[in-house]
Amino acid sequence: MTTSPLANPTATREMLEAFGLATKHRLGQNFLIDNHVIERIMALADLSGSERVLEVGPGIGTLTLALLQEAAHVTSIEMDSELEQVLAAHAMDHDNFSFIMGDALAVPPTAIAEASGGEPTMLVANLPYNVAATIILQFFQTMPSLERAVVMVQKEVADRIAAVAGTKAYGAYTVKLSLHGEVTGRFEVPPRCFMPAPHVDSAVVRIDRVDALACAGLACLESDYAPIDAACVSRVVDAAFAQRRKTIRNSMSSNGFDKAALDVAFEACGVAPTARAEALTTDEFIKIAAVLSESFD
Repeated sequence: MTTSPLANPTATREMLEAFGLATKHRLGQNFLIDNHVIERIMALADLSGSERVLEVGPGIGTLTLALLQEAAHVTSIEMDSELEQVLAAHAMDHDNFSFIMGDALAVPPTAIAEASGGEPTMLVANLPYNVAATIILQFFQTMPSLERAVVMVQKEVADRIAAVAGTKAYGAYTVKLSLHGEVTGRFEVPPRCFMPAPHVDSAVVRIDRVDALACAGLACLESDYAPIDAACVSRVVDAAFAQRRKTIRNSMSSNGFDKAALDVAFEACGVAPTARAEALTTDEFIKIAAVLSESFD
């Protein structure tokens, strides 16, 4: 099993002291100190040796050093400028490692591809929890080359990612992410596995890319409708969930959609206008968006 030389309290402390570093709460820095968790992440990632892995928030490189043993190339994006010296030291020791200093949400995909020697094929990371959900969705939306993500997030975020229709955790984010990926694995990580221990529970989820638009059962609609993309579906989803306590008809009509057009769409898709957004599946949102596509600007 693949492990990391930094995934224990002693090695982590020594690394921080060697570079004169301390954890920064505002950046969500909690260093992983449990090699069993590293092993499980690597098992879930199931690297073959050909992958170009993208990592966000490498910290001192605990997970990075494990990834470098199995990936063709690892590119890490780190915001904390004080950690540049640590990552530079790792880069000197590993010719299949490169890093970018900056905000992962602002780095262009072209810059990532240039640093990686090609477009990244996997995202494997212990993500900064305050932006984890945004990073996952944005990367799947903007990097079609990503085939899989194995990410550590706050447990509540993992619940949102994996939620199913009709449950409390299910929302607009769940549906929009499901247009691009599906959860195929998960395990929990307790606070004691980090230094310092966070005040929240964590979970690692594996998300494999899917093309929900291509797989949607649009053939069951009586007529052919204009092609739609994920942005069209996202617009419908956002309007439907904008006022969760309202029916889907009332919420969407209050957020830019014509009631008559909505009634036509609901009837064509077999969706009750009195239903609430959390009761609808991704496939149903796609069908509604397909019928409403002619009303989009």
